[in-house]
Amino acid sequence: MLYGRSAEISALDEMIARARDGFGGAVVLRGEAGAGKTALLDAAAARGGAMRVLRATGVESESDLAFAALHQVLWPATGSLGALPEPQRDALRAALGLAAGNIGDRFLVGAGVLSLLAEAAAPDGLICVVDDFQWVDRASADALLFAARRLGTERIAMVFAVRGEAPVKGVPLTVEVRGLAESAAAELLESRHGVLPAQVKRELVTLTGANPLALGEIAARLTPAQLAGREPLPDPLPVGARLFGDRVAGLSASARLVALVAAVEADLGLVLRAAEWLFAQQPVEPGARVARSLPSGAETQDGAGTQDGAGRVALAELERTGLAEVSGTSVRFAHPLIRSAVHEAATPADVRRVHAVLAELTSDDRRAWHLAGAALGQDEQVAAALVAAAERARDRGGYGAAATALARAAELTPEPRARAVRLKDAAVAAWLGGRPGQAESLLAEAREGADGDTTLAMEIAQLRGRFELNSGNAAEAVRILAAGNSLDMLADAVEAASYVGDTAAIVELGRRAAAHPEGFLRDTVAGIGLTLDGDPDGPVLLRRALARSGELEDAAGHLWASAAASALGEPDLAGEMAERAGRVARVSGMSGQLPVVLEFVATAERIAGRPARSQAVSEEGLELAREAGYTNTVAAHLANLAVLAALRGEEERCERLAREALAIALPHRVGLRAGVASYALALLDLCLGRYGAAHDRFTAIAAAGPGAGHPIVAWRTAPDRVEAAAGAGDEAGARAALAAYEQWSAHAATAESHALLARCRGLAESSEDAFGEALRLHTNPFEAARTALLLGERLRRTQRPGEARAHLRTAWETFERAGARPWARRAQEELRAAGESGQAPPAAVLDALTPQELRIAGLVAEGLSSKQIAARLFLSPRTVEYHLYKIYPKLGIGSRTDLARLVVLQKAPVAEDDML
Repeated sequence: MLYGRSAEISALDEMIARARDGFGGAVVLRGEAGAGKTALLDAAAARGGAMRVLRATGVESESDLAFAALHQVLWPATGSLGALPEPQRDALRAALGLAAGNIGDRFLVGAGVLSLLAEAAAPDGLICVVDDFQWVDRASADALLFAARRLGTERIAMVFAVRGEAPVKGVPLTVEVRGLAESAAAELLESRHGVLPAQVKRELVTLTGANPLALGEIAARLTPAQLAGREPLPDPLPVGARLFGDRVAGLSASARLVALVAAVEADLGLVLRAAEWLFAQQPVEPGARVARSLPSGAETQDGAGTQDGAGRVALAELERTGLAEVSGTSVRFAHPLIRSAVHEAATPADVRRVHAVLAELTSDDRRAWHLAGAALGQDEQVAAALVAAAERARDRGGYGAAATALARAAELTPEPRARAVRLKDAAVAAWLGGRPGQAESLLAEAREGADGDTTLAMEIAQLRGRFELNSGNAAEAVRILAAGNSLDMLADAVEAASYVGDTAAIVELGRRAAAHPEGFLRDTVAGIGLTLDGDPDGPVLLRRALARSGELEDAAGHLWASAAASALGEPDLAGEMAERAGRVARVSGMSGQLPVVLEFVATAERIAGRPARSQAVSEEGLELAREAGYTNTVAAHLANLAVLAALRGEEERCERLAREALAIALPHRVGLRAGVASYALALLDLCLGRYGAAHDRFTAIAAAGPGAGHPIVAWRTAPDRVEAAAGAGDEAGARAALAAYEQWSAHAATAESHALLARCRGLAESSEDAFGEALRLHTNPFEAARTALLLGERLRRTQRPGEARAHLRTAWETFERAGARPWARRAQEELRAAGESGQAPPAAVLDALTPQELRIAGLVAEGLSSKQIAARLFLSPRTVEYHLYKIYPKLGIGSRTDLARLVVLQKAPVAEDDML
């Protein structure tokens, strides 16, 4: 029975009720040992009615075994694996050890967990409870929390109980489980010990902090005189593991030994077999009941037969005392503090001996960790076993477990270089597991051990540079990476310099790359540098590299192709290459690098005039970047979202997002993202007709140096700069911006790049012919609408309203569909001034959909199934079906065929081009 927990139960009931109605969520129960978290978990599991329950308990001895806790949770639901999208199913089967495979992407594993939980939730909902989350292995924790953050449309409630301050990342709702109220504590005491004097109750409550476990355990040990208040209470009261210390000490020697084995390894069969070995090895202690020296099959003093029988007798003693119980095929302690008390009662030699025996009885990962537990000093064989365990964990996507195993292997490695290599590999695993702080610490240790080995030192330096680029100071990343001379390291250095916006460094690094043999990467890296330096060979190299783009297979290659197109002044081709990178990354898995790829995908979608898609991609990328710890990628997505807010005229949101992006990008010297965030503020002024302020901001963007701005941002925003200067009446400024844009675009060959240049000439030179040329060349409908608006404004103000109306109407309709409200209002006002005062253009039917629904609609139009869509978007198939269930009534349709027809008929900018 629970005492005094009405508030906690109410919070759990509310979450369970919402989950039952299809609005899933998660909660953390946080409190000290003995506070009653497990009792609340039991209550949650019992209060769901017909809802299914899946549960697991973190076990300290299994905290280094990748996916051990996930196996507990999901094993009863594995019969539904066949319902999952193939990439998720394969990843999850590998993670659970049901199939061999090298999946290597923790995001796929997390998506598979979400999908399988969703399947398990049918038809009545699901409650998933995880106790002692602080001991859940990292791979399982990552996967479970990935799912917990995405339960909004699922009939799933997840409850995590955690001791102390152990982090539970990304679960916003926390219920603090503290000591009981005095009245509830008194009720608990009297339910077990009858009426007690008020003074005794108050003293017990005060001394224990009203911790339910401490109250019960301590009161049970008091003498009748102490309970009656005739004698003082013990001073000090036992706390923590000491609560059970005397009970553990009171066990027989054989029971203490079995308890120690169970504290190290919970499997019942292993406990009994290890006990048999240990009883046979150890001499009989005085007073012990089991004659360990007897041969197998002989009778013991109490009638037991074999040593296995002796183990069962000792285990039965543990159960009689209430310290442990057999649950299925496991031995479980009644409370985690008992396990701590057992460890405190054992000597280090005893613990090593138990691990040594268990190592003989186990295999693979368990054997490796037991060997490590038995090790005394450095041991290469044990270290090698841990490395093999790390490789298995890494192949299944368990990077956190791999990092832990490799770090421990390094401790056990006697040879300095091998130790440094293992620390380096541990750092990579920690990084891919979303733990940049641990990664940097491990890499610093590896660096210290790599003295004198130039090759290893360069590998470590390259990793340091990559870590800095993703989460630290991008300028420092350039400094570190520029020290190398391999093509890969030079390419990384150019990438870092591109983030900073350091043109001089890009040029110098590009010339160094040109000395390497010809190939796609060399041509791209060298071509970018030479082009920026004005060398005519640069564009030739970039064209040659782009000619090979059809041979590219990985996302990184497509991103370099995107960079090549950008250097040539072709944003539309750059966007196409970025979209391909996103498609490849989702299908193949990127070992945690997907958030970075989505930076460029989101930018490409925005530049292509698809703001809804850009927003959906950036929102996803922002969430994944925060999970992965990629701080600079967080800034990228915040900056892109700020630009989209500017397009919609959301002033407060735009300014807030831009400030958040700049707060990361400026101190980290990420000029590319600082430039985009500054562009968002300039674009906001432009959208709202504040031409003078916009002109000042665009001028500052063009003049910003490395770390605060970026030449690519200055180039891409030049059409806006020209428009702002013209709107502010600065004709000379408009012509200067045009001249700079003409220089930047000198090598551009795509129609859209020529259209933008023509529009700029129309503004700077007051040329209607240039506007007309731009309209003929535009392939981007949003940019075409902007040109139409500018031309319509000019025609109306030169007393030609009839010619203006068609252009203004086209612009108005496009802006309305795109949600670009400031420009839509401007076009509407111009149209009315031109003499057309009709009704607003009918909204496109698909405008009723959210960005996520638009993405799903586009993929349905391509003919993808719910499973295929789920695989692309890291959703569960049931979530996709939920969104379709919401989409159909919004659009007044009833089938996927109708939805696909609508998408095609409206030619709405939602078709995913197979990108997502």
